[in-house]
Amino acid sequence: MTHPIRKVAVLGAGAMGAAIAAHCANARLDVELLDIIARTGDDRDAVTRAGFERMRKTRPAALMGDDVADRIRLGNFEDNLDRLADADWILEAIVERVEPKQQLMQRVETIANPAAIISSNTSGIPLHTLAEGRSDAFKAHFLGTHFFNPPRYLKLLELIPTDNTDPPVVETMRTFAERVLGKAVVIARDTPDFIANRLGTFAGMQAIRYAFDEGYAIEEVDALTGPLIGRPSTATFRLNDQVGLDISVGVAENLYPLIPADESRDTFEAHPKLKEMLTRNLLGNKSGAGFYKRTERDGKTVFDVVDLETFDYRPAVSPAVPIVQEAQLGGDLAARLRLLMSRADDDRDARYVRDTLLPYLGYASRRVPEISRSLDDVDHAMEWGYGHEAGPFRTWDMLGVRHAAEQMKSLGHQVAAWVETMLAAGTESFYRHENGRDFAYSPVDGTYTPLREDPLAISLDRLRDEGKELRRNDSASLLDLGDGVLCLEFHSKANSIDAGVREMGVEALRALARDDVVGLVIGNQGRHFCTGANLADLARSVREGRLDEVSTGVDELHELLMGFRFAPKPVVAAPHGETLGGGLEFCLHADRIVAAAEAYLGFAEPGVGLIPAGGGTKEMTRRIVSAAVRLAPETPSLPSLQKAFDTIAMARVSGSALEARALGFLSDDDSIVMNPEHVLAAAKGEVLELAEDYAPPRRNRNVYAAGRWARAALEVGVKTLQWGRYASEYDGVIGTDIARVLTGGDLSLPQWVPEEHLLELEKQAFLALLRNDKTQARIVAMLESGKPLRN
Repeated sequence: MTHPIRKVAVLGAGAMGAAIAAHCANARLDVELLDIIARTGDDRDAVTRAGFERMRKTRPAALMGDDVADRIRLGNFEDNLDRLADADWILEAIVERVEPKQQLMQRVETIANPAAIISSNTSGIPLHTLAEGRSDAFKAHFLGTHFFNPPRYLKLLELIPTDNTDPPVVETMRTFAERVLGKAVVIARDTPDFIANRLGTFAGMQAIRYAFDEGYAIEEVDALTGPLIGRPSTATFRLNDQVGLDISVGVAENLYPLIPADESRDTFEAHPKLKEMLTRNLLGNKSGAGFYKRTERDGKTVFDVVDLETFDYRPAVSPAVPIVQEAQLGGDLAARLRLLMSRADDDRDARYVRDTLLPYLGYASRRVPEISRSLDDVDHAMEWGYGHEAGPFRTWDMLGVRHAAEQMKSLGHQVAAWVETMLAAGTESFYRHENGRDFAYSPVDGTYTPLREDPLAISLDRLRDEGKELRRNDSASLLDLGDGVLCLEFHSKANSIDAGVREMGVEALRALARDDVVGLVIGNQGRHFCTGANLADLARSVREGRLDEVSTGVDELHELLMGFRFAPKPVVAAPHGETLGGGLEFCLHADRIVAAAEAYLGFAEPGVGLIPAGGGTKEMTRRIVSAAVRLAPETPSLPSLQKAFDTIAMARVSGSALEARALGFLSDDDSIVMNPEHVLAAAKGEVLELAEDYAPPRRNRNVYAAGRWARAALEVGVKTLQWGRYASEYDGVIGTDIARVLTGGDLSLPQWVPEEHLLELEKQAFLALLRNDKTQARIVAMLESGKPLRN
């Protein structure tokens, strides 16, 4: 067995190598980043340093915080290869050529710790060739680790063992990748482009070829191949613009000579129109124009689309695709796909979906078990690597395996022999659920095998299926996580806070009084934790003159969140994704926060003309200002006040949980978890740990109110921003209200006050702003355009 991985050496500081090094540093590992020695100049690490600096400037950011870069030490292959001696994992990511990689592996073997894991990030070179000539011990610790770009954000990691890799090494790497790096892992076989790129490239190239040959418009195809069929909004052509046409075509062309036995390899040849676009440097976003071209017209940003006859650009149009609207009304993905399949003979757009989807499903079946022995790994590769809602075999199950197979054969598409065998035996689905477990059909031995379960992942849907949902309304649920721990789950639209969420929160508080309950987790498994208050409901209340109801709602929210803050049992919040406004306020009133690394916390209220009014302004005063005064009573409070003010007034949102800590949203006692699937389990564990000797906080004068002099200082800062035209006149009004709440209102002298004092100030300011026409205009603009109005 290998020892724990604490130090990583990344060999190659190109785009992928530097980005992988960054993600390892994000995971709080020590990282060596090495590349070839600079042949000119005094800085022998210049090549590595250039790659490192490019990585630091990339957007979206590769690093979760500026200080993360301090974990990466730079060097070169000539002077610093000896640093590999104490590395636990050595990853090669140099130029994609066999000979340099083999030569580097030879050098690595002479230095590496015998227990170290050694891997390559290659996507196109057979792994076993890179280990040729190496010892059996080296080969036993060698495998492929194929990250998807950008490594920080794309969750898929393909692990590719060779025939010589020790199984314990694979399991060690899988566990490390899931728990430390936060990755979702599939096991691929050592074949060209492994799983995701092999299938994804086939699907992309055949979809484009069919569109060109059958005369489908670019906008038409993108309307059909996005969320309608369970794919990202980038669909087909926008995805190619994002990736870069040179990359997409390059991957396909590199695959072609490597797969001589692939019966469909002609599909990987680039269509002549694609080659013409490459000649004209129409590569997509990187060259400024691809299938689409962003331009300014009549003072607005618009997208033009390429004319594939002249390769000039014309205004893009929203295509009339009636079947899209009809299918969207049909329900979930399975219902939409079945409708499209049923209408394909009569509807041209439904036919496009059928005639590109079915060949992809058939191709996936013919590549198993060549690229993977597991249908689940194949599906997950496409779901995690390409953002598909369902991989090919889950999609096929939705259509009905026998029915779809018959459709394929009637259209001349080959179905894998193992599928025919499966159907002949009367087996009608690739997946089944029995006795609380999920199983997948194995093409290798013709039986169902249980799917691997991550012991650190909690599924709220599974708990629901098992009858563990205790209460439910349209907006929220209360579930039993086991061991006396409950979970308050939001499932309203965008997980926004509304009356239903508040109602279920009250149920959770009541449950905390029971003897069999030890604590509460506030968490969910939506795309985002919570986007704040339901803005549409708020706008409707204002429009209908129901401000008294809004005032009552604020009081109810205050009572609920203060109930959590002083609850008799521990309360732990588990945010992930966007955690804004009221969602952040739920977290700030918990005893602890266990945040996913990719949690984006902040107050967006000033963008809609408001201030945080669910206790958020009060909490920033308590957590930042009051904490600083307690730590150093003689130190002036203005620096900490300014930090709290800037964070709220500038509507700062963290780019990660690490940045959230720097902004004051997380304390040193709060935890950050790299894998979002593990956040609920970690939060439950935190509840159980706190429960052992828990005592709720004392209701006291917990907030330091700095008084009028501090407020005046903050207001001068607001005026300075206005004079410099960094803030509008109305931004100044909002900023003045924030300053008033943070400093305790009209208090003449600094003093400690109850939290309720600031809550009342919050409410007064919030309601006054809500009555203002300019706030109402900001709310309307946000609802209509999704962008803040700076009036």
